[in-house]
Amino acid sequence: MKKILFGWLLLLVSTEGLSQPVQLSTQSYISIITFGPSQEELYSAFGHSGIRVRDSLNQLDLFFNYGVFNFEQPNFYLNFTRGHLLYSVDVYPYPAFQEYYIEHKRFIHEQILSLTAAQAQSIFKFLVWNVQPENKDYLYDYFYNNCATQVRDVFKRVLRNEVNFDSSFIQTHYTIRQLTDLYLQQQPWGDLGIDICLGMPMDKKARPYEYMFLPDYIESSFDHATNQALGLPLVKSKTKVYVPPAEKFPFPWFHPWVVFGVLFMVITYITYLDRVRKKPSVWLDKILFFICGVIGLLLLMLWTATDHRAAANNFNLLWALPTHFFVFFILFKKQKPGWLKTYFLMTTLVSALLLGFWFLLPQALNVFLIPLVGILLMRAALNFILLKKA
Repeated sequence: MKKILFGWLLLLVSTEGLSQPVQLSTQSYISIITFGPSQEELYSAFGHSGIRVRDSLNQLDLFFNYGVFNFEQPNFYLNFTRGHLLYSVDVYPYPAFQEYYIEHKRFIHEQILSLTAAQAQSIFKFLVWNVQPENKDYLYDYFYNNCATQVRDVFKRVLRNEVNFDSSFIQTHYTIRQLTDLYLQQQPWGDLGIDICLGMPMDKKARPYEYMFLPDYIESSFDHATNQALGLPLVKSKTKVYVPPAEKFPFPWFHPWVVFGVLFMVITYITYLDRVRKKPSVWLDKILFFICGVIGLLLLMLWTATDHRAAANNFNLLWALPTHFFVFFILFKKQKPGWLKTYFLMTTLVSALLLGFWFLLPQALNVFLIPLVGILLMRAALNFILLKKA
């Protein structure tokens, strides 16, 4: 269906590309569609935005979606890892999109825009041009070039100074990390994963214009925008197309606090027994240092070997030391090298300092990690004490 629609849409454009697209009628309008967040998947937790073009006289009802990516694109996983992932804009029948989001109980808001006939035609002309294969791809960035910011940028690019987005209504001073946290309260594991992988750039104070990487703020920013050519608010009317029933969230027993809390208590007891019998549970230390070491190597790679700007300067490397991975192999040896005692001492000191200055660091570390760092502190201290007495 999508390919048929796409082929039909291209027939509306002349062979010269942009010169003669279909002329929108007086019955047409362009609107911003905002779909609410969902807790089903991590990628849907922030909501979604797109542009609708409706013309009943020309029998058009199209949704231009900037959130499309293709698993089959060449080197997909490599590009994803390196931060070179291409997203695309594509066009769909709007009613199918609306039906999908209603089925998944996600709110739908529509803002019909106040545009001159020439402005509407220019926007539509650009969108038709943009969905053609040679124009549709863009380099995705989590916060600065995503499916929401692209919607805003269409209007800035086409209408330029004719549209003014007034962000003065934003009075909060959130960091980018805090903005993402607002949407991940029901997805603590996703929040933890993001907080581990992304470093200090996430903790910069977001300028009001930068709030617009979130669909809710795209909606609010259009509400406060002005069409300078008409001297009118850019949004002519706003409709809540669908309001889902209130969600009830059961108590999350599999929550990081619960999981790490139980682990902390169990490992504290094991460490006590190890101290009494003066012999470490090497199997436990192997697991712990292997996991933390692998995480550290991943974080180091994200920082130094990719273009993920938000992954730089990551203070999680203070507990997920990449060297832990190599210590994992050393733990298999019966005769431990002399430097291992110093390594455990340094790990103990770094872990203690990290816990002591947790809330003073320039990067906000996720509090769910405190029990894990406490476990590292305990195990490193125990191994240092036992090696010192050996």
